[in-house]
Amino acid sequence: MLTTTIPEIQRTNLANVVLLLKSLGVQDLLLFHFMDPPPEDNMLNSMYQLWILGALDNTGALTPTGRLMVEFPLDPALSKMLIVSCDMGCSADILIIVSMLSVPAIFYRPKGREEESDQVREKFSVPESDHLTYLNVYMQWKNNNYSSIWCNDHFIHTKAMRKVREVRSQLKDIMVQQKINLISCGSDWDIIRKCICAAYFHQAAKLKGIGEYVNVRTGMPCHLHPTSSLFGMGYTPDYIIYHELVMTTKEYMQCVTAVDGEWLAELGPMFYSIKHAGKSRQENRRRAKEELSNMEQEMVLAQEQLRARREEQEKKSNASSVRAVKICTPGRKEEAPMTPRRTPARFGL
Repeated sequence: MLTTTIPEIQRTNLANVVLLLKSLGVQDLLLFHFMDPPPEDNMLNSMYQLWILGALDNTGALTPTGRLMVEFPLDPALSKMLIVSCDMGCSADILIIVSMLSVPAIFYRPKGREEESDQVREKFSVPESDHLTYLNVYMQWKNNNYSSIWCNDHFIHTKAMRKVREVRSQLKDIMVQQKINLISCGSDWDIIRKCICAAYFHQAAKLKGIGEYVNVRTGMPCHLHPTSSLFGMGYTPDYIIYHELVMTTKEYMQCVTAVDGEWLAELGPMFYSIKHAGKSRQENRRRAKEELSNMEQEMVLAQEQLRARREEQEKKSNASSVRAVKICTPGRKEEAPMTPRRTPARFGL
């Protein structure tokens, strides 16, 4: 244990705070006057995460997607998932999955009945995804008229499921307010997996050994959690994305979904690319140089816009500060009387 606890502002993810400040019109977050400023690295990491998700553009300004993400009281990745689901035609299903992820554990294992509860849990399992397992649980609960007896029989927390239904109704109201259509994709659950990949492609892992994965970006070894639907199934997909990491005896991935490698390259081109036999390294380098020059041009334009905006603000502030101040001298007569004569017309009569 550490001698002193690290302050919470240095530990928490500041992506939501950065997104809110950007929506309020704060341009330079590093110069913003916080009462207790967080570390600069945390701010930059949060801005980088928002840029990855498409909430910020190359110049650090808020994009239309980012403006829409501000409206949802969720983690930015979950907000992105909801927004993308509208275009992919599976928003009703993703809404349920996001609501299930917003509450603590759904299943419980009572002492002495662990094997029985595991067997019941396996009935809900979807072999490709834990996210789809959550969707399956909610749909089964809905088909049983939201019964609390059914929850107790299947070792599911009734209070947690009621909370899920409340969260879903609140998010649904926000989606209706933002004119996002609620569409269900039916039984084509591959679209849902691709939609989840669109929001969590930066948390991807590839298969290394039997049940062992490594993070695609960092190379850090990760393991499937024993409660995962993919654990012990005999089928281990080549690429997966995870919702969060939990450190106990090992680094475990919680809430895992199998994805195609091509989806990662399509949805996260800033991290992943597919090696083509026909394309040479020179073409890849040329494309990278073009992208870099385009980003530099965008940055120059953004700096010019910022400079122009500051000059306008300075002009306004100077104009408001310069006022004609008259000094009253005793015995001096003004050409016009100080108090004008109040005629009926002046009173609006």
